[in-house]
This record gives sequence, C-alpha cells and structure tokens, in this order.
Amino acid sequence: MNEIPSRDKIKIGIKVKIVQKQDQRTGNLTEGMVKRILTSSKFHPHGIKVELDNGKIGRVQSLVA
Repeated sequence: MNEIPSRDKIKIGIKVKIVQKQDQRTGNLTEGMVKRILTSSKFHPHGIKVELDNGKIGRVQSLVA
C-alpha cells in the first residue's frame, strides 16, 4: 500500500479517499472533497482526520488525482 499523505499535502477542496471509523476493519474507502481538516498534527500513522463536503468523517488514505 502507498504511504499515507501528511497534513501539508491535504488541502481544503481536494479529492481524497478516506476510511471511516466503521470501515477500518474492512478497509472500505470513501471518496470525497475535503471540507475541514480535523487533525492538527503534521502526521498521523492512520491518516489525517478530515470532514468531507458530504459530512462524512474519516482518515485520509490517499489523494485522488
């Protein structure tokens, strides 16, 4: 698996894939646009926590080009 993006790569309005809390075991990813960045630290081993524009919250696993 590719490495989890650090906070400086995540910007409001970009498209990302997140894993929601209930999907952590299955690894099921949800795609959406970042509305808010919720993690203040530069890096988190499980991904930076964000809120998507659809209200879903999860940790960023990858950026969508």
